[in-house]
Amino acid sequence: MSSAKMAFVIVLMAYYWISEALPLPATSLLPIVLFPLLGITDIATTTAYYGKPVIYLFLGGFILALALEKTNLHERIALFILKKTGGKPSQLILGFMIASAFLSMWISNTAAVMVMLPIGISVLSEAKHVQLPEKHFNNISIALMLGIAYAANVGGMATLIGTAPNMVFKEIYEDSFNTVFGFSDWFLHATPLVLILFILIWIMLTKIIFKQTQEQIIHKSEIEEKYRLLGKISIDEKRTAAVFLLAIILWLTGNNLQLSDSVTIKGWRELFGIPEFKDASVAILCALLLFVLPSQKSGNKNPIIDWEDTKKIPWGILLLFGGGFAIAGGFTISGLSEMVASFFSGIQDLSIITIIFTVSIFITFVTEITSNTAITTLTMPLLAGIASMSNIDPLLLMFPATISASCAFMMPTATPPQAIVFSSGYIPIRTMNKTGFFINIISALAITAYTYLII
Repeated sequence: MSSAKMAFVIVLMAYYWISEALPLPATSLLPIVLFPLLGITDIATTTAYYGKPVIYLFLGGFILALALEKTNLHERIALFILKKTGGKPSQLILGFMIASAFLSMWISNTAAVMVMLPIGISVLSEAKHVQLPEKHFNNISIALMLGIAYAANVGGMATLIGTAPNMVFKEIYEDSFNTVFGFSDWFLHATPLVLILFILIWIMLTKIIFKQTQEQIIHKSEIEEKYRLLGKISIDEKRTAAVFLLAIILWLTGNNLQLSDSVTIKGWRELFGIPEFKDASVAILCALLLFVLPSQKSGNKNPIIDWEDTKKIPWGILLLFGGGFAIAGGFTISGLSEMVASFFSGIQDLSIITIIFTVSIFITFVTEITSNTAITTLTMPLLAGIASMSNIDPLLLMFPATISASCAFMMPTATPPQAIVFSSGYIPIRTMNKTGFFINIISALAITAYTYLII
């Protein structure tokens, strides 16, 4: 009976998430009402899901991102990368994509694109003076705008804090299989695939779909001038950069690194005997430093980040996490996971590569029309249960599903980065649809091959 009630809750929340009849964060609060009301579990157990450590990891990441934006360090990073690229279209697009991808690893994909878009538009304005044929200019402008958006989507895949589905994966994987999957574990698994997808997308945009002219369209001196106008790096930027680098170093070096059966590099958690100081503690520690370190801006002695700044944090995302984790918990507590997994018990009769591709392509296209966080939340417990019942390594199902949730490249409404660049007016809707469709297929194939051969 509990499993039937849990199925009702999942269907109801899925409907509200997909239709957005209620705001996504509001829908995420339904388990607090429905779980105790329907007898699925008690209120203390339910509300505990909204305080999971991973939520505080993301909160700390949000505060670090706020500091990058407030001090304008993110724009300095973007222009520095662009200074290092050439003025030919394919090189320039590569520079914009690198900057967008790198920023989206640490700040929200939306913020990364908001930084890059005005710079991109100014570059295109300069390119108009080169008197290129209309076809060449259109190819440059469309590839540049799509490159900024697509690179932000891909860059967010590389780190746990880069995009919400990665965090959902971490929590449900750890809870389902009683293991630790830290920041460095995700980074090592995901980064090679991110590089593969990044290169494939750049090739598609500059060499195949929108072939670029080899003519110089902007001089590096113009980018250097924009960089010069930022002025000398400020003390606030230096302090923010120091805290930012501290967080990255601590996240990447906390766990032991197994190089071979006989060679292990110990992480600082084991070296200092503090195994419970997890990634979330690192995130909050570094966030707190930003509330302590003084700002030197205009002689202001306030801290770099004050509480007023936290109004910009997307608190609704944290509630969305809580609702997702509550669904995952109820899925197990009610026995629904076992019922669903037994229904799919014959899945092991299929080849594993077929299973991986099916999962990847399904998630990729479903996220074109619904929230990638919501769909990841709904599918992760299901995939964990199927893997357990079918004796399949859960990473072979859960990892490609998580990555695929960030691979919706067709629709302007699929991701905020695509909506933002579409608003620039440089990209016809049909062009985005067709380009995104091909890149969706290529991404699913790349994810399948990488998961099957490497994971």
